[in-house]
Amino acid sequence: MCIAVFIWQDHPIYPFLLLLNRDEYHNRPTKALAWWDGGDQILGGRDELAGGTWLACGRDGRLAFLTNVREVNSFPQAKSRGRLPVRFLESKKHPKEFAEELTKEADQYNGFNLIITDLSSKTMLYITNKPKEKISIIEVSPGIHVLSNATLDSPWPKAERLRHGFNDLLDVYGEGEVPVDEMVEKLMTNTVKDDEIMLPHIYPVEREYHLSSIFVDMETPLGHYGTRSTSAVSFKTSGEVSFYERSLEKEVWKERTFTYQVEKMK
Repeated sequence: MCIAVFIWQDHPIYPFLLLLNRDEYHNRPTKALAWWDGGDQILGGRDELAGGTWLACGRDGRLAFLTNVREVNSFPQAKSRGRLPVRFLESKKHPKEFAEELTKEADQYNGFNLIITDLSSKTMLYITNKPKEKISIIEVSPGIHVLSNATLDSPWPKAERLRHGFNDLLDVYGEGEVPVDEMVEKLMTNTVKDDEIMLPHIYPVEREYHLSSIFVDMETPLGHYGTRSTSAVSFKTSGEVSFYERSLEKEVWKERTFTYQVEKMK
């Protein structure tokens, strides 16, 4: 489970600005933000169990991120959803071509929400395989959007809290640069939870209650579960990319920031 808020093609400095919380079991092996395999083509955190990621970008101005769909029935034999962002970044295909190919095999995955972006062509697509009878490819419109564990911009209370908070802070900063660390602290650490009547009632009520905050922290029969990392990615009109991550490593929060220039915009 994850939650993300972003602005796309609607800011004078940032064609794209994203904040994302990744929720996962604390005992699931994970590599922190880094360039993969000692190279310089894919930058992101890495799930060491399945080999994929929840968010990554490349020097060519492409980026992809993923959330799971909240569903009762999932299939252990399904392909790893975390491989989808990696496949997009490695493919070098136009987002529309990649999306069309993915629809042919989307039923081999448990429920996913996938955003793929190519800054050079100003293309952003949202792809989901739920409901199964209607696999969707939607071009994302300019503006502010929130993605949680339902379809893009579903008005779940936690998503609406994040949307309004993000919009309010952007109004405060106006057309100037955004202090990412301040946004992360004010928005992504929010532990406010929903009343039972506001829950989507897909999972048992107690579980949904603990999942109803932007920042998640809960005990489960399978171990400690919650927000393992917070990421902030900004693309500037100048072509500068900044990728910040605050991640939990052996129960200690650590911060990393990588900055680079998009190759096609140099």
